[in-house]
Amino acid sequence: MRKKIEILAPAKNLYQGMAAINAGADAVYIGAPLFGARTNATNSVEDIAEMVKYAHLFKAQVFVVINTILYDNELELCRKLIYELYDIGVDALIIQDMAIMEMDLPPIVIHASTQANNRDAKHVKFLKDAGMKRVVLARELNLDQVREISEATDVELEFFVSGALCVSFSGNCYMSIAGGERSANRGSCAQNCRLPYQLIDGTGKTLIANSHLLSIKDLDLSDQLPNLIEAGVTSFKIEGRLKDIVYVKNNTSYLRKKLDAFLENNNKFQKASSGRTFYNFEPEMDRSFNRGYTDYFVNKRKEKIGSWESPKSQGQLIGKLLEVRTNGYVIETTRN
Repeated sequence: MRKKIEILAPAKNLYQGMAAINAGADAVYIGAPLFGARTNATNSVEDIAEMVKYAHLFKAQVFVVINTILYDNELELCRKLIYELYDIGVDALIIQDMAIMEMDLPPIVIHASTQANNRDAKHVKFLKDAGMKRVVLARELNLDQVREISEATDVELEFFVSGALCVSFSGNCYMSIAGGERSANRGSCAQNCRLPYQLIDGTGKTLIANSHLLSIKDLDLSDQLPNLIEAGVTSFKIEGRLKDIVYVKNNTSYLRKKLDAFLENNNKFQKASSGRTFYNFEPEMDRSFNRGYTDYFVNKRKEKIGSWESPKSQGQLIGKLLEVRTNGYVIETTRN
């Protein structure tokens, strides 16, 4: 039997989740009304139910994100929410707080969020033995480390291959709460890493002024899919529950085409969902918001990963500026 390989796309809302499925996603991850690590990407149980119905038409799956740290007085509310999600047919939960594993739960599949610090074989095997069906690996791992984890346990492995990177390990950021009232681990990251800073030495001399010293480039491992599959990854995750629909459609379509090229006539691996995907545009990573791209640690650190000049999108090269006029510009371009 061929092993199923999955593209997992973000769903800010029902509309974008449906667009992700149409673009070729085998699964989507979506925020619940509460307890997700993106407070600006919540969804009603009713909308999630519609998402489940649509995804299941194509044998695609819906994972609901409940990955904040919970307070004691929220545990019962969280447990009731999980029962509601189980009743509407959600395929799995993505969690960080291990208190959920001690609750009286329905027989729902549980995935360990990357924020559970999943970076070595011993830890991942512990999570599998504790009842996790899948572990979302830390972004900071290289291929050898992924392979080592895969060889130590048969738990499903999910890995980020596209999107923004956090300067903090596994997204466990404490800068945000230290500098104000917004906790990244409660879904309200203030994105301190995208702000400008001064680099000052011990004598008070400014070495670098007004630079985005903690801002990291975006991740693009689209060329590494075969290597990651060989290392044991079965789910390729796109970051971006706050991104717009253009980003979701473009990145999902691009990875779908890349993965399909690998899966074609492959007798070991197959697509995780059913149906065919049709495109009315040519997807390219540079067409999405990005800060420049890096392969991060996957091939061990070989290049600079910082996006110090600006935390904004670099945009796509459209041509050469020839002239500035009062009411516009003259640009020489080869694009239509």
